[in-house]
Amino acid sequence: MNKTVRIPHLGGIEASYKIFGAYKQYKPTLILINSFTTSSDLYEAQFNNKELTEVMNLIAIEPLGHGKTKLRAGARVESDSQNFTYWDTAIMNVQVMDALGIKKAFVLGTSQGGWITVRMALIAPDRIAGIIPLGTSMDYENERTIKLGCWDGIREVTSLVEATTSASAVDSYEPSTEYCEFLIDIGFGKDCPSSTREQWTKAIKANYQGDAGRKRIREAAINLRERDGLHGRLTNVKCPVLWLHGDKDVVYSVANAKEEIELFDNSVEKNLVVVPGGHHFLSWTHQQEVDKAVLDFVNKNSKGTGNAQAMREAVGMVDI
Repeated sequence: MNKTVRIPHLGGIEASYKIFGAYKQYKPTLILINSFTTSSDLYEAQFNNKELTEVMNLIAIEPLGHGKTKLRAGARVESDSQNFTYWDTAIMNVQVMDALGIKKAFVLGTSQGGWITVRMALIAPDRIAGIIPLGTSMDYENERTIKLGCWDGIREVTSLVEATTSASAVDSYEPSTEYCEFLIDIGFGKDCPSSTREQWTKAIKANYQGDAGRKRIREAAINLRERDGLHGRLTNVKCPVLWLHGDKDVVYSVANAKEEIELFDNSVEKNLVVVPGGHHFLSWTHQQEVDKAVLDFVNKNSKGTGNAQAMREAVGMVDI
């Protein structure tokens, strides 16, 4: 079950997150960030994996415009102002860390979650122990990425922006079945199980109900379509980077990932792992491969070479 915490950014956000069990300060922490118009449920398999939960705290934070995270004008009133960017979500996530007493964390993100992990590493470098982008891109939507086999994001997302644009309230709004099918096809694969298709069609429709839902999905779509690129800033990322990418990803290509991983030229460690048969929402379609890579990455980078105090502080554990 999701919990919420009120944080101050943008005049007040009710940030929604899911945590496995009680937070244990002696364990490293992994923050999980979901993909476009999904929710923290994208990581339900990871929350059910004892190999992960025994080693680390798992906390899934839902970005602005997603899940139960909401901008709040007051204690209970949702704000009419729904303007936000991916930088705002990155700041929100760091403030959630503050509110929960997390000194340092690893961050994993799928698609849009991937570039949020980088933004978190840029705005709070001393708080991020390592980043794990999945099926993502570090660029804005442009001809370069299209030529490398990525989707035409501006074209694909504009139809959603137009479908949710209205000068007056649309209280009956819910996402169309066509949109849900489109997202499921590109995210989970056209050959995904019918149970996956049914689960996410139901979830997407339920999450974006009414005029408030229309406004949230519209801003989330604008955020995706019109985001800024990160190429010039990737050299400023110093923490370890593990990029996982499926070779059946139809949104962002392996060719693009191979170019962009090299731009992390000042990271203490950078690796691109291509997962055979993997789709865009890789942690769902290829859980075992992702979970093993995550476990190895966190275990490796949670270990220091100094004394026990330094080792524990390095991964945000409680002071000794």
